[in-house]
Amino acid sequence: QVQLVESGGGLVQAGGSRRLSCAASGRTFTFRTNGMGWFRQAPGKEREFVASISWSGQREVYADSVKGRFTISRDNAKNTMYLQMNNLKPEDTAVYFCAAGSGTYTYTVDNDYVYWGQGTQVTVSS
Repeated sequence: QVQLVESGGGLVQAGGSRRLSCAASGRTFTFRTNGMGWFRQAPGKEREFVASISWSGQREVYADSVKGRFTISRDNAKNTMYLQMNNLKPEDTAVYFCAAGSGTYTYTVDNDYVYWGQGTQVTVSS
């Protein structure tokens, strides 16, 4: 079984920061060979792409809505991916999901991801 477990969500004021973590495990899953990504889903809205990082961490891709405010990173030695969120806005309120890509690159479409976490709630108050 492959497990992706998000943590770090919570309530934060607008303008504040939060760091999400995604811990990966599973005997059939080699974290360091997969591109990874973050998605989010706000109430009443479809799930949307946030950021993606390649297997080595050398390539990052961001949604326009978070570019310049969010930073994706990974530590392959710890099988963990992160999302540093700065200057948070109320419209960032959502459940944030981490996902493992089908290959080594960055991916912006959810169909290119094969494993998903359960999500962590981030609420930004105005």
